[in-house]
Amino acid sequence: MLDDLEELVSCESYSADHAAVARSAAVVAEQGSRLLGARPQTLVTGGVTHLRWSFGTPRVLLLGHHDTVWPIGTLKTHPFSVRDGVARGPGVFDMKAGLVQMFHALSLLPSLDGVCVLVTGDEEVGSDTSRGLIEETARACRAALVLEASATGGALKTARKGVSHYDITVHGRAAHSGLDPEKGVNAATELAHHLLALRDITDTVNARTGPGTTITPTVMSAGTTTNTVPAQARLSIDARVPTPAAQTAVDDLLKGLVPHHPEARLEIGGGPNRPPLDAEASQSLFALAADIAGRTGLGPLQQTAVGGASDGNYTAGVGCPTLDGLGAVGDGAHADHEHVITADMPPRTQLLAHLVGALL
Repeated sequence: MLDDLEELVSCESYSADHAAVARSAAVVAEQGSRLLGARPQTLVTGGVTHLRWSFGTPRVLLLGHHDTVWPIGTLKTHPFSVRDGVARGPGVFDMKAGLVQMFHALSLLPSLDGVCVLVTGDEEVGSDTSRGLIEETARACRAALVLEASATGGALKTARKGVSHYDITVHGRAAHSGLDPEKGVNAATELAHHLLALRDITDTVNARTGPGTTITPTVMSAGTTTNTVPAQARLSIDARVPTPAAQTAVDDLLKGLVPHHPEARLEIGGGPNRPPLDAEASQSLFALAADIAGRTGLGPLQQTAVGGASDGNYTAGVGCPTLDGLGAVGDGAHADHEHVITADMPPRTQLLAHLVGALL
C-alpha cells in the first residue's frame, strides 16, 4: 500500500494543470486496473480527466478524486517520505491515501458485481466538469461511500456544510485623485460598504434559519494607479451553510444588494455550488459502519460535522445515502504539515471492504 501511495503522490496533479491531471489519471488507472482486474472508462470533460469503473448494475458508489491543490514542483520542497509511521507529500492526505485504501479494499472482495468506482479530476476547484457525472451515477445507486480523508482522530464525516461562491464587481468612474476626485465615483469606497454589510447578512441568515452560516470575504482588488479614483473593484465571497434554507437566504440577500452611491453600479455573480450534506443522509450508513467496526474489532467509530465540502454533497443532494470521510487518518489537508498515519491504513481498508460487502 505504501508503494502504491508513493506512486500516486509522486505523480503531481495540480487541478489547474489539465496535462498533469491527465498524467495522474493514467497512473490511477493502471493502479486501479491491477487491483480491480478491469480497465476504467476514461472520461474527459472540459479538458479534465475522470475515471469510472462499473461492475454489473451499480448499487454502491465509491467516490474520490485524484487532483490536488499543490502546484507542480511542490515535490521538490515536500517530497514523499515515510518516517516513524507518518507518510508525507503533496496530496497524501487529501486524498491519495484514500484512493489506495479504496483499491485495496475492493481487491479483498470475492465479487465486485454492483460496484461503481468514480475518481474525478477537479474536486478541489468545485467539480464543475464532474458534477453531472457524479449526480448521474449517484442517482442509480443505493449508497455512496466517499474516500475523502477522515476528520480529527479518524472520525467519519456525517454532515457537511453547503458552499456558495460569489463575486461582487463595483463599477464606478475614474478621476484624478488630486485634481478633481469629486468627479469620480470611487469603486473601492462603494465596495467597502458591501464588505461591511456581509456581517449583517450573516447575522440575518442565522437569525432566520438557525446558527452555522458563515460568509467570508476572500479575494479583493481595486484601482489601477495610486493617483486615480478606482473605477472598478472586485470582491470574492465564500459562504458556508448548514441547510438548504440558509443557502437560499444567503443567495437572496447577496443578490439583493443595491449601490450606496447613486452613480455606482453593482454586478453580482455566482451562487450555490454544493448543497449541504445533511446528517440524515449518513445516519443509516454510519450505523452500519459502526456495527461492523464493533463486530470486527475495528471500532469504535466516531462521527462529526465539518464545514468543508466534498463531492459527497452532490451525491447526498440527489437523494443517495452518503457516508464521507472513509479515507486516510492524518491531518493537514492543503497545509505544509499534510500527513497520513500509516498504521491506520490497513484497518480503514478492512472496514471499507466489510462495509462494501455488507451493502452488496
